[in-house]
Amino acid sequence: MTAQRHLDRALAQLRRMACMDAGGPQRIAPVLRALHGLIGFDSGGYLYRRSDGELDIHMENPAMRSVMPALFEPRVQHSERQVMRRSARLLDEALRCERGVQMQHDLVKVPLAELRRSDYYNAVLRPGEVEMAMKLPLRTADGQGIGILWLYRRDGERRFTGDEAAVLGRLAPGLARALQPGRLEGAEAHDAEVCGQGLLVVTAMGRPLWLAPGTEALLAQAFGWRWRGCGGALPAALQVLVQRLFLPNVRPGVPLPQMDFSNAHGVFSLRATYLAGRAGEADAAAIHITRRVPGGTRLLERLGALGLPRRQAELACWLARGLSEAQSAERMGVSVNTVTYHRRHLYAALGVQDRQGLLRCVHETTPAG
Repeated sequence: MTAQRHLDRALAQLRRMACMDAGGPQRIAPVLRALHGLIGFDSGGYLYRRSDGELDIHMENPAMRSVMPALFEPRVQHSERQVMRRSARLLDEALRCERGVQMQHDLVKVPLAELRRSDYYNAVLRPGEVEMAMKLPLRTADGQGIGILWLYRRDGERRFTGDEAAVLGRLAPGLARALQPGRLEGAEAHDAEVCGQGLLVVTAMGRPLWLAPGTEALLAQAFGWRWRGCGGALPAALQVLVQRLFLPNVRPGVPLPQMDFSNAHGVFSLRATYLAGRAGEADAAAIHITRRVPGGTRLLERLGALGLPRRQAELACWLARGLSEAQSAERMGVSVNTVTYHRRHLYAALGVQDRQGLLRCVHETTPAG
């Protein structure tokens, strides 16, 4: 396949994502999958703000996720300022000042040998399996900053090329449309899928006492590096939730403290409930957590797991969303006859006879990622 066809395929995937009812950071996993087929990078990351305004970082590589707490240590931050032109944490400043793709020489202000001797490199980059990086600030058509996309390579000899930067730059408008935050409403809100529930019990001072099975993973998805495990301090937002529960004016009939936000992993709802201690025991709080994923995002994940050819996957997406063949043809930029051709091959590939069979097949598929 030619480079141009690879680029056209990636653009089509981004258009499909952008046409869903709700966009935002929840699209980052399929976005990175589309980019992997186009640019040879080992892992990607995305720096953005959650729906509640908090800074958040999505990292594909578990090794990079594990070193995120070090990025916020004063010693490492001081080292980062010495070797990098701008801190990776300064999202708003980067979106305000930077334009276009940033290559390695745009990011680092010291020679490579000096970078490799720094605390920043040895606490973050080396254990995070990063030797080369390229980043792209993303903005909407009207110039509003959305987030920063990072691509990483492990091999220091494989620098990103100007051609690869040019390809990423051409994709920037489509990437911004796919990742632009949108509200969860209408049909998308109605078919949002509950993908996890958990329970955390803490003391009135916020010390974790017990977690239900699966809750640890949910809290890591919700709070990222801020969740330090059951032995660490609660993230600040959770501490505030518990403190609100034990305020003197909290009485029966008063709504329970609750917080809701969305990030790259979905929409999270957390509710605190008062637990009265037995004789001789202190009172505690139960924090119920629910993760939901919009239907459009879940559909993309499931279609990715089916491994269909591009046109069949694109058509399956629109048919599963309830569009007619004529509407699908308009979205895909092809004729109705071409849609009919792809539908026949799609149904044959999945072993189904009609749209209901397609929906059943997609629903029964374990989502990718």
